[in-house]
Amino acid sequence: MKPLLDVLIILDALEKEGSFAAASAKLFKTPSALSYTVHKLESDLNIQILDRSGHRARFTRTGQMLLEKGRDVLHTVRELEKQAIKLHQGWENELVIGVDDTFPFSLLTPLIEAFYERHSVTRLVFINGVLGGSWDALTQGRADIIVGALHEPPQLSDFGFARLGVLDQVFVVAPHHPLANEPDPINRRVIKGFRAIVVGDSSRAECAISSQLLDEQEAITVFDFKTKLELQISGLGCGYLPRYLAQRFIESGALVEKQVIAQNSNESVWVGWNEQTAGLASAWWRDEILANSAIAAVYTQPE
Repeated sequence: MKPLLDVLIILDALEKEGSFAAASAKLFKTPSALSYTVHKLESDLNIQILDRSGHRARFTRTGQMLLEKGRDVLHTVRELEKQAIKLHQGWENELVIGVDDTFPFSLLTPLIEAFYERHSVTRLVFINGVLGGSWDALTQGRADIIVGALHEPPQLSDFGFARLGVLDQVFVVAPHHPLANEPDPINRRVIKGFRAIVVGDSSRAECAISSQLLDEQEAITVFDFKTKLELQISGLGCGYLPRYLAQRFIESGALVEKQVIAQNSNESVWVGWNEQTAGLASAWWRDEILANSAIAAVYTQPE
């Protein structure tokens, strides 16, 4: 295989430089050494790569095919070399990022673009978590780093975490929902009489995190906040939504914000990572997320 790679390099240089003399200068070898390497492969494979009948060697059809396809091979080999070096330096081959369903994924798009401009060796995999599911994915080894996780982090020594801020959640209903006409603040006993729309916890743990559902309250459980938003706009139920998600619908009149007695709807939001497996890619994402002003603007910062 190595003689073939050597010939592919020579053919690439020969086509670009125009002669064996110029190609040899670029490759720091003598013209005779280059010519011998090509001729040996021709002899070994019983093919003709170059037509030497004229003043200057020309590519045969076989040689032209080797040149064109060989450049793809050389590109792959060079990328493989870069990948091996990056991995040796501490860049992960794959990084699994768990994104909580309350987190606006669009804010990660500029970071994905910036990451791949510099560190394309690491393959990114994004998975979704809801409520306790984000912490569960991290502690059970399904994610290397998580963003937007709600509630307090688990007290486990193998994991690090940093607070992004506080997620402001608002209680909203459709304008035609009966609670829309209730005077503020609404008693929780009144709310209990109406159907709630809640998002199911994706945690695999036995004890799932509460989704602010009142005892014995009728509920529809859905799989993400986008669906919850749609059902609440339709008037099928009531419940809390992240303010950043609900605000434009409140402003347009599609939803009505209501105050609730003894309302405690704010949740701490975290970035978490596995200290034992964290490499340079994990550290890059952690630092960029925590320093990102657009992400910080989504959350209330604690005083």
